[in-house]
Amino acid sequence: MNIREKLKDKKRIVIKIGSSSLMHPETGRLDLIKLEILVRELADLKNQGKDVVLVSSGAIMVGRNTLGFQERPQKTSEKQACASVGQAKLMMIYQKLFSEYNQVCSQILITKNTMVDNLNRKNAQNTFKELLSLGVIPVVNENDTIATYEIEFGDNDTLSAVVAALINADLLILLSDIDGLYTDDPHTNPHARFISQVDHLDGHFMNMGKGSTGSSVGTGGMATKLSAAHVATGAGADMIIANGKDFHVIHKIMSGQPYGTLFLADPKDEFFLIDYLADLKEE
Repeated sequence: MNIREKLKDKKRIVIKIGSSSLMHPETGRLDLIKLEILVRELADLKNQGKDVVLVSSGAIMVGRNTLGFQERPQKTSEKQACASVGQAKLMMIYQKLFSEYNQVCSQILITKNTMVDNLNRKNAQNTFKELLSLGVIPVVNENDTIATYEIEFGDNDTLSAVVAALINADLLILLSDIDGLYTDDPHTNPHARFISQVDHLDGHFMNMGKGSTGSSVGTGGMATKLSAAHVATGAGADMIIANGKDFHVIHKIMSGQPYGTLFLADPKDEFFLIDYLADLKEE
């Protein structure tokens, strides 16, 4: 059995979806057909007996469309107003779609403060544990309505890796607008080579993340994804970066097909999530 085929044995999976993967690029509005496919894929993972956590961006995007903003809001108060409206609307859609497949989803909103504070982090861990034991699919997002620069993760790549570490997930899948890790930015360098597997995430690979994605709705470029890989693999989870243009890729990845870049778990004996969070706090 090759390494990819072992992915079908994973028991606890965190899947992160970027804003750009949830919308029609022409209008910036939700792509409901894609959302239905996403929910069906996750419901089927649940039917296989796996624990599933979805980290979903999109609150500000949905809110901005609902409130009639033509451009991405710049003022913090406008972003927070959009997030407040959009998060409720997004969860309403997720709950409706999951219920069609007889699944229950819940909402967990997190800020960096939630994770840095020992008591809050333990409470969050207990909540996840209880929800998963009850067969619920938690839908996680940053609490954009109250998060400011000082207390935000800033991107859901980082948040999803922290969640994966917190709940002892054995696989993290990041879906965005790129096929995986390349030796250089493939948008600007036609000679950039695709890297299908990273056994050990060293400085050589971390330096490949200097460029960023050209998405107008997302916040995380390749640098944040490699930072997420650093956390997830150090905590003992495999991680995959793959393209979210077709959410059927989820079951293809889980069946061992060679989609995306696979970062192999590289558990550190000295891995403590709080140490990583302390580094984040100083950034």
